[in-house]
Amino acid sequence: MNRAKLRKVLMGSREKNGLLLNVVVYTLLISIGFVYLHPILHMLATSFMRPEDILDAGVRWIPSSVHLSNYRSSILVMDYWNSLWKNVQIALFPTIFQVITTSMAGYAFARYNFPLKKLWLAILLFAFVVPPQITMIPTYVFYNNFSIFGFDFPLIGSIWAFIFPAILGQGFQSAIFILIFYNFHRQVPPSLIEAAEIDGAGHISSFFRISMPLAVPALVVVALFSFVWYWNDIFWVNLFLGPGNSRHDGLTTILLELQRFQASHGAATAGAAAPDPFNEALRMAGTMLAILPLIALYLVLQRQFVQSVDKAGITGE
Repeated sequence: MNRAKLRKVLMGSREKNGLLLNVVVYTLLISIGFVYLHPILHMLATSFMRPEDILDAGVRWIPSSVHLSNYRSSILVMDYWNSLWKNVQIALFPTIFQVITTSMAGYAFARYNFPLKKLWLAILLFAFVVPPQITMIPTYVFYNNFSIFGFDFPLIGSIWAFIFPAILGQGFQSAIFILIFYNFHRQVPPSLIEAAEIDGAGHISSFFRISMPLAVPALVVVALFSFVWYWNDIFWVNLFLGPGNSRHDGLTTILLELQRFQASHGAATAGAAAPDPFNEALRMAGTMLAILPLIALYLVLQRQFVQSVDKAGITGE
């Protein structure tokens, strides 16, 4: 093989990548993928181990036998199926309202000129960068003393603590969702809206029949991000549904039950000389059960999610 052919094989050409570039790209992809998958693989392997395997230094990845009782015990400890159903409620219902309100707000910012529009956009950006810990105390006091037409309607301890802010466009990370819809609706040609208005379509009809069908990629991205953030949230769930609240209607989440199990396990083993290996495997099994619904959701909607992110021009977090 002469030097020109060797250079073409290693460096490639305009039509085809070279061997050297492919090696570098796949090495980076495998390395990055391993960094992300290593904790999950370790957690999965530990969740199937017996206490003897955890104490055995020779057993690192492959357990001596598959120990399914860890998952059975985790399901009982966390009241898994009941917690799963309540977690779906807390994540799904606010997500539906949040998608509706943020899409309408983003459309309004993109299509209409109204007084102090730039100021409201600046306030929106400011709300996005303010840490939620700063507004934690006033938010709790406001929700705890909330009333409608003179009737006390406290939101603490109920699912309305999540639904009510979502209806008003103040759900988890609503600011970034409004900006996503704002940027997406700006890309829709104004001529389409003007043509619909000439044909007699009003503002609401133009929004639902013209803009929203074109904004399906943004809808998918916002819905998935919102659902995942509501599902994984533990800060506001602890604040609104924690055991210290006097009003509580039995709502809980899988992560909250897992946190309670870890707290009770830590208190029970605080004076022990060494950690309990059985409970370590149990914790890993419970954590796997907590993330399993999200993994299943991603596997089902993987293609739609990737295509929507690509069309919407959004990077994942």
